[in-house]
Amino acid sequence: MTEGLNARQQRILDRLQIEREVKIAELKEMFGVTEMTLRRDLEKLEAAGNIRRTFGGAIFVGRDVALQERFGIMTEAKLQIGKKAAGLIQPGESVYLDAGTTTLQVARYLPPAFPVTVVTNAVNIAAELMGKQIPTIVTGGVLVEQTAALTGPITEKSLSGMAFDRAFLGATGVHRAHGFSNSNMLEAEIKKLAIKQSKETNIVMDGSKFGAQVLFSFAGLSDASRIVTDRLPDDELLTACREAGVELLTAP
Repeated sequence: MTEGLNARQQRILDRLQIEREVKIAELKEMFGVTEMTLRRDLEKLEAAGNIRRTFGGAIFVGRDVALQERFGIMTEAKLQIGKKAAGLIQPGESVYLDAGTTTLQVARYLPPAFPVTVVTNAVNIAAELMGKQIPTIVTGGVLVEQTAALTGPITEKSLSGMAFDRAFLGATGVHRAHGFSNSNMLEAEIKKLAIKQSKETNIVMDGSKFGAQVLFSFAGLSDASRIVTDRLPDDELLTACREAGVELLTAP
C-alpha cells in the first residue's frame, strides 16, 4: 500500500493505474460512500501527485506530472483521443509512438503487460511505459527539450532498421493542400521516416489543428491511414480527407 493512503484510496489509485480515468459516480457505486468523501479522497491523491481531478472524476498522471506541467494542461479532448487510439492496437503488434502530448495519452491508455512492443523517440513516453511490463525501445538521438523528442542522425539510423505495424504521430496542423505539418524541422524528418517504416499511419490530433499550415510539411493527406480526433473538420477538409482515402475516427 502506498504510504499515507487508506484502503479505499489505495483501491481508487489501483483502479486509476489500470483504467487511467474514473468517474465519481462509478466510485460512489463501488464503495457506497458519499460524494463528499470521494472528493476528499481524490483531493488527497492529487496532492500526492498521483492523479489530476477532472470534471466529475479523475485521471491518472503518475510520475509524469512535472513534464506534463511543462507541456501544458491536458485537455479532455487529448485524453479521449489517446484512449480511442490505444484501442486500435492489437496484441503482438510493433507500434511506433511519436513525441507529443496526445501520443503520450496513447501510451497512458495501454494496459499494463499488454503484449506489444513499443518504439518511441520521446523520453516522457518511455518514462510513462516504464514499470508497465511493456517492451519498449527508445531510439536515442538529440533531445528537443520543449517536446521531449529525440531527433537527428542517431534517431534516423535507429528507425531505418525497424518496421512497424502501426505508427501514431502528432501534428501541429493539417491542411488540404499542405498536408500534415510540424513547426520543428528535425521532428518533421523523423515523422517522415516513421511513416515510411510503418504499415499503417495514424495521426492523433484535436480539432483545433484543422486547417492550420505550419512551416514543415511531413506528409500529404494520402500518406495517413487514419486521423483520430475529437470532432470532424469543416466540409472542405473533410471532403479532401475522404478523397485521399483517410479514415476519420472521432472520440469518444
